[in-house]
Amino acid sequence: MYAAVRRYEGVTDSAEAARLVNEGFVALMRQVSGFVAYYWIDAGDGVMVSTSVFQDQAGAEESISRAADFVRDNLASLLPNPPQVMAGEVVASA
Repeated sequence: MYAAVRRYEGVTDSAEAARLVNEGFVALMRQVSGFVAYYWIDAGDGVMVSTSVFQDQAGAEESISRAADFVRDNLASLLPNPPQVMAGEVVASA
């Protein structure tokens, strides 16, 4: 399995960002080949983190591309700063 983690800082409205992600982006993630799970986390203090899990590296990489497009098209005013993006193989899980 592979995961992609995106950390957004300076979020201007976490409730609205969560609503838009839940209503639009989650369905996009489910369409990516090898989809396992997706989580959108409100870490507080204007920080939100997404975690996408896929069966293979290609799915994780596609999720990063789709996230960038979705943020640009739907969340730019709410997520004004570029995210910190990390991706890699899942080497332990429970």
